[in-house]
Amino acid sequence: MASKRPPRWYFSLRSPYSWFAYRDLMATHPEVLDSLDWLPFWEPDQETAKLLAEEGVTLPIVAMSRAKNFYILQDTRRLATERGLTQITWPVDREPCWEVAHLAWIAAEDEGRGKDFVAAAYRARWQEGKNISEPAVIAAIAEELGLDAQRLSTASQDAELRKRGAALLAESAHDGLFGVPFFITGRDKYWGLDRVESFVRAVQGAGGTTAPKTDAPDPAAHADLLPAGGDAGHAGGCG
Repeated sequence: MASKRPPRWYFSLRSPYSWFAYRDLMATHPEVLDSLDWLPFWEPDQETAKLLAEEGVTLPIVAMSRAKNFYILQDTRRLATERGLTQITWPVDREPCWEVAHLAWIAAEDEGRGKDFVAAAYRARWQEGKNISEPAVIAAIAEELGLDAQRLSTASQDAELRKRGAALLAESAHDGLFGVPFFITGRDKYWGLDRVESFVRAVQGAGGTTAPKTDAPDPAAHADLLPAGGDAGHAGGCG
């Protein structure tokens, strides 16, 4: 019998809601956060999208409306204020390449420093106003952590890391991810910042119900069965 997968969370270095979920868990349940499998999610560039297409994987990514984009900006400020975060910047992402940061995370994880890299990248993006799609910013983070700056800053150019990154995105699709932060324990899935405490209770065995097993189609191969609107979903998580 296959062993049960441990609880896991999908984070994105792009998402403010992933950042808040990370901070909240670090502040209130660091032992739970440390026990999880950490898996990255990002919007792939054309090269990664081609690798996914070759495997028949479709990610459920939809365009965000201008109105929702402005709402998330306002919501991020509000959530930051509630958490006493006065030093926060709203990044201006011009033609971002999210592989630069997220494939660098894989390289850092290989050295046992993935969690430290996440902390540094979130700080750089949300509190220092730095562009984590710039290799120089990733190199500086690597140097701060005592890692190979050349390897991390050029991770997006590494074919093997590309393949591993595509495999992680494929895994997210098979897990039914449609936005971040996204948490899974057993068959139960929790999406969004407002589900963090429910997820923690489930992991700790202090409440929650277990979803019944169903013969649902693989989301990675059938992302078009339930077409989403322009930006379906609440603001507690983003795709």
